[in-house]
Amino acid sequence: MLSKHYKLKFPGALAMKGGYIFVFLAAIMWGTLGIFAKFLYGFNLSTYTIVFYRILFALIFLAVYLKVKGLSLLIPKDRLPFYLGFSFFSIFLFYSLYFYTVKISSVSFAVLMLYTAPVYSLIFGRILFGERLTSSKIVAVFLVLLGVLLLNLDGKLNVSKLALLTGLLSGLTYSLYGVFVKFAVRKEEPEKVLFNVLLIGLLFLLPIADLRVPTAALPYLLGLAFFPTFLGYVLYNTALKSVEVSKASIIATIEPVVAIVLAYLIFGETLSLLQCFGASLIIGGAILAKK
Repeated sequence: MLSKHYKLKFPGALAMKGGYIFVFLAAIMWGTLGIFAKFLYGFNLSTYTIVFYRILFALIFLAVYLKVKGLSLLIPKDRLPFYLGFSFFSIFLFYSLYFYTVKISSVSFAVLMLYTAPVYSLIFGRILFGERLTSSKIVAVFLVLLGVLLLNLDGKLNVSKLALLTGLLSGLTYSLYGVFVKFAVRKEEPEKVLFNVLLIGLLFLLPIADLRVPTAALPYLLGLAFFPTFLGYVLYNTALKSVEVSKASIIATIEPVVAIVLAYLIFGETLSLLQCFGASLIIGGAILAKK
């Protein structure tokens, strides 16, 4: 009887363990975003142009991938209203709020506000999916928020009330991605979910993007589309089949740690003792969230 019990539990436990690994790998992929963006801003491209081509090339990768797997590209028509909301809030609105916060404040403040997302995810996970609100999750969120604050602390954060509002809303819309995906993967494959949400998101971005780009920028745009977009989101969407939204959101906060380490290795940006301590808090919070 005991052996039967373990046989039944083992596949689920194995899937969850694999799910955690996928979240870690997705966060590492997302950590390369700033590296590609820094190269691309050197070509004087607008934010929306970069995002447009990031999505366009990712859609090409996804279309090939789905065809190789023998999966259809498009969702049924009755699922369109759900995906319109998904794309509007988690692609168009999220990017708009995040980059506007960067514009009217600073990158550090925008990142700090973005990683309020685990708090929202904790609430959404409890209300929408009945996920347990454990003491380890609460402590993990606290460690993550403190860690992100230390990573981005570069003096006094003097910002306007508008920047505070748009920053908090960017964190909210960022957390909504995991919520929408959790619902979507119940009916569609993770890769198909990503293809359709990006396709609709591309239509939202089309009227405001400048489509002219220099040829020299194309390799960086392709890299941006493949690593932090195609690969990162496929890994994350797959993970959400077995991992709780709240836990995935907390674990994914190792992204800024990866970004800062890569910036240090590639661009020689400073990595202070305070930032190292903040990074260790985020990693500790991510590990604690798995319990």
